[in-house]
Formats: sequence, structure tokens, C-alpha cells
Amino acid sequence: MQWTVRAARPDDAPEIARINVDAWQHSYRGIVDDPVLDRMLPESRLPALTRVLRLPEPSRVFVAVGEDGRIGAYCAVDAVRESTDAHPDLHTGELVAIYADPRFHGTGAGHEVHEAGVRHLMDQGFRYAVLWVFQDNARTRDFYESHGWRHDGLVHRYELGGQDLPEVRYGRFLPMPRRTRVAR
Repeated sequence: MQWTVRAARPDDAPEIARINVDAWQHSYRGIVDDPVLDRMLPESRLPALTRVLRLPEPSRVFVAVGEDGRIGAYCAVDAVRESTDAHPDLHTGELVAIYADPRFHGTGAGHEVHEAGVRHLMDQGFRYAVLWVFQDNARTRDFYESHGWRHDGLVHRYELGGQDLPEVRYGRFLPMPRRTRVAR
């Protein structure tokens, strides 16, 4: 399947919200309590997503769009949100979210938006990046590790619907973007 990656637009918010809820309900079943997942509605995600899609750089959301025009995955990146997650010596960005429509798992949509997000962080001058993932989400952790992310040992508890869920932090160094040489 061929994916084209572009920056998300405010009118993409309803589809991104649907993907977010579908991905949570599919990927986190058995990790997050069923009643919490079953109550999730895309409409509840719209206000926050609409706000995020209007944030200035370095914030950016990327979508992978199929030949049929449907969004298969999205990735949100920004400057690190918590100062405690910042590298002590390097300008730090964050992969805030990445979700694929469960119907498109394994098609490369997630890979494509991941790569766009990392490139954007590099282009914005970040030299290190972090992300948080549920400790028990083995499939996603494997995805991150295959893309150069490493668990740095930090674990914290994320409270959701009365449930304490351990999250682990991953980090990776970001190279300087390559500059094209101009012939003289």
C-alpha cells in the first residue's frame, strides 16, 4: 500500500479522533480496563485535537494518506512537554502520539508518519527526543525499538479511570539534518 505523508489540517480532526479511539480500543485491550475503553468516544477527543492542530511550530501532526484519501495513521511531535524529560545537554523534542487505524496495521502507515515526525524534530533543531509508552504494550515497544528508540530505565504511573498503568520512557539521539552542498 502506498502512503503519502502530509501535515494534518484542522479538518482532519474528526478522522484523527476516530483513529485515536479505535487504536486505543484495539491496542490497549487487556492493558486498560474494558469499561474505560468502551466509554471512549471520538467526539470527546475533538476539542483537544482541534487545538493541537492549530499550535505553532515546533508542534506538528502528520498523517499518512492512502491512495483512496483515507488516513491510515498519524503522529504528533512537539518540544518536550515536561522539563524533567529534557536531556540535560541537548535540545529535546517529544513524540507525543502515534496511532494507526487498526485496519492498516502492518501496511507502513505508522512507519511513514514516524519518519516524518522524527525528520520534523531534527529540522526544528532538536538533538534528542523522548516518548512514553505503556509498559505492557509489547507490540508498540517493539515498533519503537525497531526505529532506534531505547528504554532509558524511567517508569512512572499513569492514572486512568482509577487504574494505575506503568509507562516507560524511551529516548533517542537525533542527528543533525544533512545540508545539501551547493556547487561553486
